[in-house]
Amino acid sequence: MANVMKVPQGPSLVGVPQGGQFVGVQATTQDDVGTFNGGSYRISHRDTNSILTIQLAMGCPITAKPGVMIAMSPSVMLKGNIKFSMKKLLIGGEMAHSTFTGPGEILLAPSTLGDISILRLAGNETWSVGRDAFLACTQGVVREYKSQSISKAMFSGEGLFVYKISGIGILWMSTFGAVLRKDLVDGEKYIIDNGHLVAWNCKYVLERIASGGIISGISSGEGLVCKFTGPGSVFMQTRNTAAFSAFMSGNAHREV
Repeated sequence: MANVMKVPQGPSLVGVPQGGQFVGVQATTQDDVGTFNGGSYRISHRDTNSILTIQLAMGCPITAKPGVMIAMSPSVMLKGNIKFSMKKLLIGGEMAHSTFTGPGEILLAPSTLGDISILRLAGNETWSVGRDAFLACTQGVVREYKSQSISKAMFSGEGLFVYKISGIGILWMSTFGAVLRKDLVDGEKYIIDNGHLVAWNCKYVLERIASGGIISGISSGEGLVCKFTGPGSVFMQTRNTAAFSAFMSGNAHREV
């Protein structure tokens, strides 16, 4: 159920929806169960140790990131594919993917401690997805690397290239920490720290803020964040990979 919050009445603010139009960030912790053309799925052990269990019918394929399989039925056929391109070589993107074909069961899990969320694509929209967020997808989902502008590549936290996801089917995404979804109405604005972005289908610009952002360590305390404008939706993760890596490196340095 949507987390509808009451907004205090007062002067109208640009980018802030009034009254009942405001919908708060949504989080999901219970098991997510569903079906698709040729199979069914369950996302369990939510938030930190999520597992995606897929049941495939005879001849039904899914595509997954290499190395995410935990286990599978012996009746499932596994095939690895490598697609080489200079673009993928330069950006360090995945040049390989695994195809699982039913019948049988497959257990998949991301490499980081986090959650799994889904995008249901109906063929009439395109999503931008961070390359580390892709976990698996059904047949009919189209994945393409597309370039961002240099400024967004430097400061959006997603690099020069991101996945552009379209087509018809289901995309499963992995996150570092729990996953949150924010739905924006037309004209609504929302500011998100770049290190927490997972996927989005609305426009955004970079904006300097007084504190926080990816360069908050500078003495001035100024940084950049992403300001999104609705209509559309944004998926966020509750943990920042770069910040966590810096935290672990700092602790390791102090223990030496």
